[in-house]
Amino acid sequence: MNYSTVNDQNVNPQKVVLAYSGGLDTSAIVPWLKETYHCEVIAFVADVGQGDAELEGIEEKARQSGASACYIIDLKEKMLQDVVVPAMQAGAIYEGDYLLGTALARPVIAQAQVELALELGADAVCHGCTGKGNDQVRFEGTYAALAPQLQVIAPWREWPYKSREDLLNYLAERNIPCAASKDKMYSRDANLWHISHEGGELEDPWQSPTDKVWTLSQSPQQAPEQSESITLKFVQGSLSAVNGRHGSLSSMLTELNVVGSKHGVGRIDIVENRLVGMKSRGCYETPGGTLWYTALQGLEQLTLDRPSVQLRKYLGNQLALVLYDGQWFTPVRKALCVAAAELAKALTGEVVLTLYKGRAVVSQRRSPQSLYSEAFATFEDDEVYNQKDAAGFIRLHSLPSRIRALHNQQGHPAKEGL
Repeated sequence: MNYSTVNDQNVNPQKVVLAYSGGLDTSAIVPWLKETYHCEVIAFVADVGQGDAELEGIEEKARQSGASACYIIDLKEKMLQDVVVPAMQAGAIYEGDYLLGTALARPVIAQAQVELALELGADAVCHGCTGKGNDQVRFEGTYAALAPQLQVIAPWREWPYKSREDLLNYLAERNIPCAASKDKMYSRDANLWHISHEGGELEDPWQSPTDKVWTLSQSPQQAPEQSESITLKFVQGSLSAVNGRHGSLSSMLTELNVVGSKHGVGRIDIVENRLVGMKSRGCYETPGGTLWYTALQGLEQLTLDRPSVQLRKYLGNQLALVLYDGQWFTPVRKALCVAAAELAKALTGEVVLTLYKGRAVVSQRRSPQSLYSEAFATFEDDEVYNQKDAAGFIRLHSLPSRIRALHNQQGHPAKEGL
C-alpha cells in the first residue's frame, strides 16, 4: 500500500457513502458533497431502533437531496448482540452514570457503512459529526481500523457554514425540502438503548431541564402510585427472558423500555468530560438499559466473590472508556471483552426488580451459581462455622498494623510476642 495516498484530501473521490440521518445536517451534506467534489453520493441509513418517525420517507428524502441511492440496514440485533451484551457483561458505565447509549451504537453503524462502501466500490466515506463532539472520533476510528484506504470527509471541519440558519438558507437556495426550522432545538440521538438530549436550556448547567426535554419516559412525579415488579432472566450476563417470556434481544429490550418509561426509570442529567477536552451537559433516558444494568448488579452480588467483583468493576470502567473514546476495533477491547465474558459465566439466574417513582430496586434474586449460603450467613445457631476460627484470621489480617504499632512504641516486634 502506498501510505502517502491514504486519506489524501487532495484527491477528489468518485463515489462517497454518507452516514445519513435525514436531519438538517446530512440533508445539506448531500448537495454540498456533489458541488464540492463532483462525486456520486450514496446515503446509508442505520436502523438502530431510533423509531419509525425518523425512518419514514427517509429514502425519498435522501433522493430529493441529491443522493443516487439510499440503503437502509437493520442493525438493531447486531448492536445488541455485538456491543450491548459485552458492555453489560462488563458492567460498562461512563463516569458513574452514563450507560453509553450513543457510543454503543457507533461501532456497528460505522462498520456497516464501511462494509457498504467496500461492497459498492466507493472510495470515500462521510459523516455529519461536528468538530466538537465525540462521534467524529468514533466514526473515524472505525474507518481507520477497518478500511484505512478510504478517504474520510467531515464537512463540519471543511465547509464555511456555522449555524442551522446557514444550512437552512443553503437548502432553500437549492429548493431542497427540509422539515427543520430556524427555532433553536435540542440535539437528540436515539436508538433502541436510549435517547440523548443536548442544547437549548441545557447549555446552562444552572438551568434545570424543562418538560420539553424528556421525550421517552414519564416523569417520576407523574409515574403510577402503585409499584410494579418485573423479572429478568440472564444466561452468562445476556438477557434471556422478561417475565418468563423469551424473545429476541430487541423485543425484550423494547418491553423493558415500555415498563421502565412508565415508572420514570433511567433519567439522568449529567455534565460529562468529552474526549476532545471540553465538558458538556446532557440529559439521557435509558429505561430498559437501566433495568438490565441494575438487575445484573444484583446478580453479581450473589454469584461473584470479592476479587471478581473488583475486577469486573475495573473491566467495566475500562471498557466504558474504550467505547466512549471510539476504540472498539482494537486489541484492548477484545481483551477486555474476553475477560468480562469469563466473569459473566457466573451471571446466570433471575432477578426481580421493583419499580416505583423513578427507581428500580432489586427485591429478589436467585442463581444456580450463587455463592450465598444461608447455612454460613445465618445469625441463628449453625454447625458449619466455628466462630473461634475468626480470632486467628483477625490476628493475621491485622499483623501489619500490629507490627507498625510496636515499632512506633520503640519496641522490637521480634521480642514482643506477636
